[in-house]
Amino acid sequence: MTVAIAWLTRDLRLRDNSVLHAAADHRRLLPVVVEPASDPVPPHGFPRMGHHRRRFFRESCADLHHQLAARGSGLHIASGDPAPVLSQLADTVGATHIYTMREAASEERARQERVRRALPGIPFHTIESGYLFDSGDLPFDPADTPDIFTDFRKRVERHATIREPLPVPDLPPLPDGFPRPIEPATDTTDPDRVTPDMRAVHPFPGGERAAWKRIRDYFWKGDHLHRYKETRNGLLGANFSTKFSPWLALGCLSPRDIHREVIRYESERVANRSTYWLVFELLWREYFHWLLHKYGDRFFHHGGIRGRAPRSRPDPERILAWCEGCTGVPFVDANMRELNDTGYMSNRGRQNVASFLVKDLKQDWRVGAEYFESRLLDYDVASNWGNWNYVAGVGTDPREDRYFNVLLQARRYDPEGSYVRHWLPELSGLPGGAVHAPFRLDDGVLNAAGIRLGRDYPRPIVRPRAWERIDLTGEF
Repeated sequence: MTVAIAWLTRDLRLRDNSVLHAAADHRRLLPVVVEPASDPVPPHGFPRMGHHRRRFFRESCADLHHQLAARGSGLHIASGDPAPVLSQLADTVGATHIYTMREAASEERARQERVRRALPGIPFHTIESGYLFDSGDLPFDPADTPDIFTDFRKRVERHATIREPLPVPDLPPLPDGFPRPIEPATDTTDPDRVTPDMRAVHPFPGGERAAWKRIRDYFWKGDHLHRYKETRNGLLGANFSTKFSPWLALGCLSPRDIHREVIRYESERVANRSTYWLVFELLWREYFHWLLHKYGDRFFHHGGIRGRAPRSRPDPERILAWCEGCTGVPFVDANMRELNDTGYMSNRGRQNVASFLVKDLKQDWRVGAEYFESRLLDYDVASNWGNWNYVAGVGTDPREDRYFNVLLQARRYDPEGSYVRHWLPELSGLPGGAVHAPFRLDDGVLNAAGIRLGRDYPRPIVRPRAWERIDLTGEF
């Protein structure tokens, strides 16, 4: 009798799951997740998976377990080093095959290789999963992925077809003698339980069913997609943008399923610039995935894909101030505190805090990429490191100087200061757009708001000359 183990990593879903489809051909099947370690990672000591993402991961595992159990199966959840864990499980159930998703990044590939070596004689299958295109559907070899996004987009739009999502497979039963996996703990006795911050733009419950509820709420119940392009840069509120990214990152949701829902929305509601723009942004995600396949470890080097490291002056105090949201620059600090308190930050915020760290504070961009890896609910290795390459000017973008003037950006996207006051209540007494630059205000205004710089809120750790020309009170 053939017995398969489906080692699920970033594909915690039933719909459009190529790994489960491949493994379901066997007589018995054990779906397995190995919870990642949270040990601090040198050189900066950020935990690889912060508590917000761990909460989301555990909820997603619980949801998948419930769905599998309803189909006569279940999800075995282990922790530790995947190689010995899976080796022991293979011995216990008499596994004849192992299936998992194909990885692009070096650490993940090395982990898979250690598992393969720990299971000599057992076929180890890596399956393409979780992206819009399979490698064979691309109009170029992955090693020849176009360096410029526009070139990539035009070629795949003209010459590649996005496949229909796979249906939920008919799953074989668990291996003989293997007890049904115990439901993972997500109650108040869990020592790592995180209480959701009520100020968050969305609670982001983990799991495939929560992901599909979000699709229904955003597309069909709220009918928000038709104005997505106009609202996507909003900073407060759940429905300015889709908020799909955490479920995409962990594989609770397939990009092909999103694409299919967009096509259905265009057929039943409206097709316009906004519906196209959501697919456009899925193509950005896809682009970074195939760039990672092409360039490998260069994604993670100081010189990035371009191989030309930007100048930096390591300063632990500046790094700490940035991480904690205590730079004295309200738009930066508000975004960083949202990240720390909720695990989420808007794309607009990410571009600004990244540019500030690299261009204004002159710090190594990899510090920011590592910190985002630790804190973001929606951390995705290709998107995170690809975007940091992009902002730092070490990626494939022909425009190297991606500088974001944070005061100009604050004026444009938070003109009345509502977002900043939401996350920096100590500045709530400051009027209008003046909240973005308390360091410009005279003592009378600050005293009236009950603020003394250096005591109630930090003085700015830098004041770039480019900020001086920005009027925070005038008309655009």
